[in-house]
Amino acid sequence: MTSGGGTAQARALLPTVLPALLIGVGSSLVLLALSAVADRLQDLLWDSVPDWAGVDGTSAGWTFAVLTAAGLVVGLLVWKVPGHAGPDPATTGLVDPPLPLRVLPGIALTALVGLAGGVSLGPENPITAINIALAYGLGVRALPRVPGAAWAALAAAGTIGALFGTPVAAALVLSESLSSGGGSGSEGGSPQQPLWDRLFAPLVAAGAGALTTVLVAHPAFSVDLPDFRGPHWADGAAALVISPLAALAGLGAVAAFPYLHRVFHALPHPVLMLTVGGVVLGALGALGGQLTLFKGLEEMKELTADAGGRGAGNLLLLGVVKLAALTVASCAGFRGGRIFPAVFAGTALGLCAHALVDSVQPALAVSCAILGLLLATTRQGWLSLFTAATVVLDLDLLPLLCVAALPAWLLVSGRPEMLVAQAPPASVTGRTADAAP
Repeated sequence: MTSGGGTAQARALLPTVLPALLIGVGSSLVLLALSAVADRLQDLLWDSVPDWAGVDGTSAGWTFAVLTAAGLVVGLLVWKVPGHAGPDPATTGLVDPPLPLRVLPGIALTALVGLAGGVSLGPENPITAINIALAYGLGVRALPRVPGAAWAALAAAGTIGALFGTPVAAALVLSESLSSGGGSGSEGGSPQQPLWDRLFAPLVAAGAGALTTVLVAHPAFSVDLPDFRGPHWADGAAALVISPLAALAGLGAVAAFPYLHRVFHALPHPVLMLTVGGVVLGALGALGGQLTLFKGLEEMKELTADAGGRGAGNLLLLGVVKLAALTVASCAGFRGGRIFPAVFAGTALGLCAHALVDSVQPALAVSCAILGLLLATTRQGWLSLFTAATVVLDLDLLPLLCVAALPAWLLVSGRPEMLVAQAPPASVTGRTADAAP
């Protein structure tokens, strides 16, 4: 009977493989297409046009002008496109219920402008929302007997796998959702199923998405830092200090989040709100320089490459400016994710810790700072641990990171998240009732 039951379970899982593969590959291709267009537009705005105009594309004046213009354009899009580019991004997380298909062009356009224009947000939230909506909309039409939540889960897993270039991140995020009973509830299995049965199809999608991204784009998230020599007892003490300090910095941004959101959304029109947001981001970009712009992954590698030439004060400034910029961008209504820019901020703060105390190894300082900051801003324990370990890529750091996560989690547990409870009234955002999912 055991063998027969196992065969029946395997037969039940087998039909999910093809849809999961298609959704995983499709999720990656949508991500790659959006990123490619954003990269071309970024080159145009920051290289070609300044060269043609005879100005320095890295100057404070150009940075201020481009970010202000990006705010104006995103504001016009939010005001005029169908569905107003989706819900207020300050009210949404990484994985949310499917949106109507008609709002997807607006989300894609606003994300493109933000990514190319230097806004300190990543592609993760918009691209996940787009892929979930596409998979749900197409899936329920093609196979109406399959629960819609299952399509959403496959798209979420495929997109997370594509974003990080590995299905491990998707497995960790989904297992955390399953164990907490949170998330979208979209894994498509009953609570009585074994965990790996419920994760089977999402992992196929995540693997397909990750492999597609790796084969096409060859992403690399790790940074070039001196090899970690340890662990030693002093490393444990450093980890227990740096991680909670970074979490405190993240909690500061979380505490400011609802107040900044209220200030921006008190402005009477989305064009005004986002233009003012662009002005603030332009001022922050002029203060911190081009390293504090964009989603932060390439800038993080550039930062670590010449960290030795920067003092602790400059590194602290870069981390604080980036953290402030991602908070302002989210509160002002720019479409984008907060994970990637938070990783840059954590990298800068970790390098600052090393600059202040030379005996603290940079690999340890950077990974612990990323861990603490992500715990505060995302509340995703596994994702934070995975990201911190992936950026530095040294297995000797894993025991220290597991220990460092504990005091940081004690600080962030039970505190407000980097979200606002509900969207503001339609008269403030320019959205109307027909924009609701």
